[in-house]
Amino acid sequence: MSSSSSLISADELCRVYRTMQIIRQTEEELARCHQRGLIHGACHTYVGEEAIASAVCAHLTVADSVFSTHRGHGHALAKGMPPRELMAELFGRSTGCSRGRGGSMHLFSPEIGMMGTSGIVGPCILQACGGGYSSKIMQNGTVGVAFFGDGASNNGAFHEGLNMASIWKLPVLFICENNQFATEVPSAYASGNPNIGSRAAAYGIPGFELDGNDVLEIHRVAGEAIARARAGGGPTLIECKTYRTRAHAEGMGDFTYRTREDVEEWKKRCPIGRLKQAVADRPSSDAASLLEQFEEIEAEVAALVKAAREFAEASPVPEPSTATEHVYSITTRNIPKPATPATRNITYSQATLEALTEEMATNDKIFVMGEGIGKRGGNFVTTKGLYELHGPDRLCDTPICERGFVGLACGAAMTGTRPVIDFMFADFVLDSVGEIVNQIAKMQYMSSGRLKMPVLLRGCIGIGHSAATHHSGSYYGLYGQVPGLRVVVPSSPADAKGLLKHALRCDDPVVFLEHREILQVKGPVPEGDYEIEFGQARVVREGRHVTVVALARVVHHTLSVCDELEAAGISVEIIDPRTISPLDTATILKSVAKTGRLLIVDEPPAQYGFSAEIAARVVDEGFNDLDAPIRRLTGAFCPTPYSPSLENVVVPQPQDIAAAIRDLMEE
Repeated sequence: MSSSSSLISADELCRVYRTMQIIRQTEEELARCHQRGLIHGACHTYVGEEAIASAVCAHLTVADSVFSTHRGHGHALAKGMPPRELMAELFGRSTGCSRGRGGSMHLFSPEIGMMGTSGIVGPCILQACGGGYSSKIMQNGTVGVAFFGDGASNNGAFHEGLNMASIWKLPVLFICENNQFATEVPSAYASGNPNIGSRAAAYGIPGFELDGNDVLEIHRVAGEAIARARAGGGPTLIECKTYRTRAHAEGMGDFTYRTREDVEEWKKRCPIGRLKQAVADRPSSDAASLLEQFEEIEAEVAALVKAAREFAEASPVPEPSTATEHVYSITTRNIPKPATPATRNITYSQATLEALTEEMATNDKIFVMGEGIGKRGGNFVTTKGLYELHGPDRLCDTPICERGFVGLACGAAMTGTRPVIDFMFADFVLDSVGEIVNQIAKMQYMSSGRLKMPVLLRGCIGIGHSAATHHSGSYYGLYGQVPGLRVVVPSSPADAKGLLKHALRCDDPVVFLEHREILQVKGPVPEGDYEIEFGQARVVREGRHVTVVALARVVHHTLSVCDELEAAGISVEIIDPRTISPLDTATILKSVAKTGRLLIVDEPPAQYGFSAEIAARVVDEGFNDLDAPIRRLTGAFCPTPYSPSLENVVVPQPQDIAAAIRDLMEE
């Protein structure tokens, strides 16, 4: 070993050795259980890499956060997860750490700071940044740690995460476990610079390249890095060069991309054997005593693992009735309603700014991230004046790295703060759709409700002002398909304020989409505190002959033709769902039962979208109330063009809505 065992106390040596033995023996037992068919899905073991998690986690407290990758068994055990909870999870039992919802790749135990593992490469890097940012906001001295493989170092999350951690001096450790292969692709082939630790210099942070099987040297370097992070010194990248001596996952073929000889050679460098040898060479009188203690630890751990396997096998499977629990949080508080009628008219933008201003004043865990939302106040004045009140940590201007700061928001929400991500245009945040769909939307469910996800993702949608195809998308139909997300699309200033207030107080992730062409529309807004619950549609205008369901700008387009139609003897009822997930189907059905006719007007294309969902629900539940076929008036199925003459014909205009209503009345 490169470092002396005399630099670490005997008690700490025993603790580290015990952790390594727990990992090794648990993994070997899991491999046997996989062969017995007790594990239903993948099983990615950590055999050969035990030194890394054991050394790093030795310096962490329960309050510190660990974010991990698909090969996360060792990290969970090193952070303090009992082997029986890990085994039960892989067996798919209700006593597992994720209550049987995660298996090998999705391990959650927030009670001990194990914030989750992911089957997707890279998110843990960004989430650890979020843990570090929460530490910065709450000033609690905690550290976020990301464990990831060499494959993730070639992912965009690596660059975005290290860059954010560097510029904001976040208390984060990036631990790259370079086991030579990303699944079956050699690191030397996949990396232009295969020395991952050296990349730290490009971000202006300390970087180390260590022997990943030398537990003592990792312990020393990680200890110094964690102490530096706690003291405000910022992040550290530590590359640990190691090797997994079992297959990528149990049951997979292993010798098409590496040789048996290589594996056997690496087994000789076993980190457990090397620690024993370092203790035997220890220049002190306690070497023999320590080795005896090591033997006792091995026997103790063997009994622990045996009992863990027996516990896991005897544990019940989850009740099938619980399969859809914890997709969303449950609201138990009272929702404030307006105390008095609205007597003032303000714009949509003023209403949302008022909501955010009030909430940031009363909740110091709210922070806002986005491009230009600091001193500038946002491209659409969404944060005007707040920088002067709260400063750069709570109004944080970001680099152009949507995946990065959305992934950070996920980790921040997991560790106790309430991030607001202002992504400006809905098109921009598509770079982070994996973080939204695979991480943010699923955290509450996969953790069985133990992790909350109070993330607000807000930005502009809609066609207008010749913005062309990269600044005009809406995409609420896309997000509406994702379990775990709340999707909000207001049309009036009063609704925008009440819905934003609710979003800033709920524990679910909310995608809050604001049509930019109505940001300066004025309307009556109540004074004082109030919220509007999700899933409650608004009857914008009552009518007798035809129901029009519309969102955002097309609500205003429809309103603009109602008087003309009323004069012609056609009474229009307008229903604004306000939220598309959850969707208030009952209000729509009640209106259709009264009018007998339904027109759905939507700016995005018809294909597979919001308008199709409305039509399907009404056919399923209100078919007998229809006196005519359901009709849809939507945008064209094409990207958004630039020229006004083209732009105007790809979205429904007021005259198109009036014509569609007249046509429907004739059916």
